[in-house]
Amino acid sequence: MKLLLTEIKNKVGIITLNSEKTLNSLSLPMIEELKTVLEDWKNADEIACLFIHGAGEKALCAGGDVRQLHDAIIAQRAIDPTQVPQDCFDFFSKEYQVDYTIHTYPKPIIVWGHGIVMGGGIGIMVGASHRIVTEKSKLAMPEITIGLYPDVGATWFLNKMPSAYGLYLGLTGARLDGADCKFLGLADYYVQSSSKETILNELERIEWNNNHHKIVSEILKKVSKEASVPESQAALHQNFVKQFEKADTLEQFGEILINSLEKDEWINAGIKSFEAGSPSSAHIIFRQLKQGKDLNLEEVFQSELNLSCQCCIHPDFAEGVRALLIDKDQSPKWHPATLDEVTQEWINSYFEWIIGEWKVNKEVVIGS
Repeated sequence: MKLLLTEIKNKVGIITLNSEKTLNSLSLPMIEELKTVLEDWKNADEIACLFIHGAGEKALCAGGDVRQLHDAIIAQRAIDPTQVPQDCFDFFSKEYQVDYTIHTYPKPIIVWGHGIVMGGGIGIMVGASHRIVTEKSKLAMPEITIGLYPDVGATWFLNKMPSAYGLYLGLTGARLDGADCKFLGLADYYVQSSSKETILNELERIEWNNNHHKIVSEILKKVSKEASVPESQAALHQNFVKQFEKADTLEQFGEILINSLEKDEWINAGIKSFEAGSPSSAHIIFRQLKQGKDLNLEEVFQSELNLSCQCCIHPDFAEGVRALLIDKDQSPKWHPATLDEVTQEWINSYFEWIIGEWKVNKEVVIGS
């Protein structure tokens, strides 16, 4: 089975992430194929715009295939636990190259963000020029629950959100629907899921002139006018989220969250994820977002590649994947076990530089 399907119709390059059984999760071979297609189409005269979607109706992409990363970490631990597994390094390095390419692509990229869009799926969607959500979109960056942190450029896009939403989403993995994505700037258009064929048909009929971005925008604007955007839960909680603007430490964040007098289903879900998540992840997410505020996009991906590699040689990432996806006992043994046990030295160790210089579209090696 081909992991990536491509076709060209009237200068529209259609890319299908084709792993429906895994909710189109990104494996290294899929990332490599996507990287090649994006590069091939960048300057191709027969391509005016790109349309990226997932196979089936359930998901654009549920994230990276972290089971494969877990297996690579466990295998490496048996040889030398101090070294980053090459498969993990290749996965993150090439995934971020794809994400960066999408952010900086010269042609319009439409991403159909329908169904589940998590982790690496958001990485593909967020940098596109035309990002679509529907009434069935479900987005989240729930990495705290598996001992990781929001990557794929999240240092960039979470910090671009209003108020303290980025910090809140990163530390709670809060779920977002299409209306939330519009409110938070993760999506440009909200349409009914039944509009997909209409959009594709319009694109396949259009006469392309030199202003490809404008043509795409006009089509999507027209279709989105037919859908009314429901009320956003994230927007309804503005006063609650605003409190976190004054959180200068993770401890302050936790106190505001847990001691809040305002409690409802949305807030309680956030408290549950924060309390159950990896204490190390909570600390590194807080630092990642605070110290990454002024980084440019390339620096963001450099720093995230280093942090992801560190997560592969620290204990919680593999343990979180084991508990959630492999043994499914939902009882991760975090190390350290509580927020209070995490030392400054331990957090610092996650941010020690262990990779060479990361460059877009160039091979990099560990420690070069």
